[in-house]
Amino acid sequence: MSHPEPSTTPTDRSGWQAMADKLTFESRAYVNGDYQWAVSGETFSCTSPVDGRELTRIASCDQADADLAVTAARKAFESGVWSQVAPAKRNAVLVRFAELIEAHGDELALLETLDMGKPIAHARRVDVPATARAIRWTAEGIDKVYGELAATPHDQIGMISREPIGVVAAIVPWNFPMIMAAWKIAPALATGNSVILKPSEKSPLTAIRLAVLAKEAGIPAGVFNVLPGYGHTVGKALALHMDVDCLVFTGSTNVAKQLMIYAGQSNMKRVWLEAGGKSPNIVFADAPDLKKAAAESASAIAFNQGEVCTAGSRLLVEESIRAEFIGLIREALKTWHPGHPLDPATTCGAIVDQAQLDRIIEYIGIGQSEGATLVEGGKRVMEDTGGLFVQPTVFAGVNNRMRIASEEIFGPVLSVIGFTTAEEAINIANDSIYGLAAAVWTSNINTAYKVAKALRAGSVWINHYDGGDMTAPFGGFKQSGNGRDKSLHAFDKYTEIKSTWLMLD
Repeated sequence: MSHPEPSTTPTDRSGWQAMADKLTFESRAYVNGDYQWAVSGETFSCTSPVDGRELTRIASCDQADADLAVTAARKAFESGVWSQVAPAKRNAVLVRFAELIEAHGDELALLETLDMGKPIAHARRVDVPATARAIRWTAEGIDKVYGELAATPHDQIGMISREPIGVVAAIVPWNFPMIMAAWKIAPALATGNSVILKPSEKSPLTAIRLAVLAKEAGIPAGVFNVLPGYGHTVGKALALHMDVDCLVFTGSTNVAKQLMIYAGQSNMKRVWLEAGGKSPNIVFADAPDLKKAAAESASAIAFNQGEVCTAGSRLLVEESIRAEFIGLIREALKTWHPGHPLDPATTCGAIVDQAQLDRIIEYIGIGQSEGATLVEGGKRVMEDTGGLFVQPTVFAGVNNRMRIASEEIFGPVLSVIGFTTAEEAINIANDSIYGLAAAVWTSNINTAYKVAKALRAGSVWINHYDGGDMTAPFGGFKQSGNGRDKSLHAFDKYTEIKSTWLMLD
């Protein structure tokens, strides 16, 4: 595969296309320090949603490959080649890994765009830096976390320490393939575990590429493995595997529930889940800047084509400004229109695959049949390109009982719901099986705090949408999952707490 230098970053569509034309794609799994085809020899098509072109055929792993990877991971873990290395050394290796990701940023961004359709500008300016930052920040934290001593009598010492859990299987989604992988593998590796990464079959290319960068950084063979394939084959094999100690997942709530069942059917492996969302974005009439609120509300549903677990898909607007705010949203969405993903000016790219596009179009039809008013978008566009594109879509006249308001669509479809009091807004916002994120827009500090405190969500943003960085934990309430990614809290998922009690003579 070609390795473009950062200084060659293209500035226009033709430049990115020229780089794309020169790419060759690594298609194999990565097990025990080497690339290899699936034991079965099976492959699946990696097709770009940008133009419908088959990019390559990817190794389709299954039970046999899972067994090989788990065996390699366990052997590496037990050998101590990584698990017993000083935290400061693991820190240095992972920082080097982050540096290599940055050095290959153009290539990784291009792979992300071609594979799952996001705009190249977002892949290069958001996904690549965020991936490197997640790994670097986590690495820098691991040798600064200390154990504890219990309050004991003078002749006893109670030591409380954290130890790596063992073999970690990480199953990650297709919407932010690198970022979601980094949120899992960074703390898992930093705490000394061996990791098996299972990328989505819809977006395997960057995970496969990251494997050799990890090797170059100094991560030993067997410590980091990548198994592309389907959820019902290799994903299920990992979830049921008796020698996997911990399973971490980001994806749909239905799959998350099934993974919990698999854990119970096997070895009671630890299971940490970040699942769906239907996040409420609450705008009061006294919001400090309605135009800013509209602009961020538009971004909250259109960024990454709405394929975002925290997308602000339920827009709750105080009735006195509802009509005005819908007009502001429609105006703000003019900067979010589908375009070719390799054009740096594009803000909305392609939907990941035909099944997801069909799902979005189906929900647009459902919204209309339920009686909601389609006020913006709602159509597939650019079909002549062979790509999968849909307009950002806005429904007014929505109530919380409608399917478009209660079910996760995972596309750029916004439901506008009116409210008259803060209590009503809170009730509507919390009337959901999900609890991943929420936002509140108001100039009243009392309203802001009281509403934020009442919202049942893992992240609440005030007078902005989608805030936070690596210092803040991320995860959800209710059926949005358990456990937390990011921050030092992420270490909790990948370590066991041990109490060691010493009686002195």
